[in-house]
Amino acid sequence: MASTYTESTGTQLLDHPVEPEAARHRLPRQSRAGAPLLGVTAMTAALSATGLAPAQAAAPVPVTAADEVSDGLLAADPGLALAARIQQQADGQRTSADESARLAAAQDAEAKRAAQQAEAERDAHTLPVAGYQLTAHFAQAGSHWAHLHTGLDFAARTGTPVAAVAGGTVTSAGWSGPYGYRVIQTLPDGTELWYCHLSRIVTASGPVAPGAVLGAVGATGNVTGPHLHLEVRPGGGAPVDPLPWLQQLGLQP
Repeated sequence: MASTYTESTGTQLLDHPVEPEAARHRLPRQSRAGAPLLGVTAMTAALSATGLAPAQAAAPVPVTAADEVSDGLLAADPGLALAARIQQQADGQRTSADESARLAAAQDAEAKRAAQQAEAERDAHTLPVAGYQLTAHFAQAGSHWAHLHTGLDFAARTGTPVAAVAGGTVTSAGWSGPYGYRVIQTLPDGTELWYCHLSRIVTASGPVAPGAVLGAVGATGNVTGPHLHLEVRPGGGAPVDPLPWLQQLGLQP
């Protein structure tokens, strides 16, 4: 044959001129420009089947945003649009339900915390005397007092410990005429507690915790027998009935 072809490029190379006479007896030349390409394609397919084909860069695939595709589908199909709206409503309802559950859980936790705090506060209070008997109430009249009774009397044996009802600070301690030996405790809110007729004073000043021993039951001052006279004076002013005040602290004398 008068010409050769490179498989890779399909370029025709002439080795020598074609004789005119010989050319007259040959069939008309047909273009074989696509033949090498077909050969390469077939070879590549064969090599690919055996895993020997060289790696070739894949043609770039047009990238379309997911939202654009979704919007196009929804616009083209009313059924999909309706389903999407229903899904959005369901998601919104689910989100609302989750938020309501979260708020309910937070409220439950706050209620439990408040209950625990209230219980702790109740545990932090104590009656001033153990083994007592109430013998005189607030505003009671009698010959023992120049005016109405100003406190609550806890009758007990002499020497019975007298404890701080709540946490606070001892701001005064000593002799006080008709009250005998007296300890004044000031609470954080300014309320004063007067512990009177003590036989002795144990804590004369400084901060004290609930249940701290302040003194001992006695019969000093204007009394007829050993007892603790307890007064409650909000803001250091006039006395109020100690019984409901103690009950508000969860104590039942």
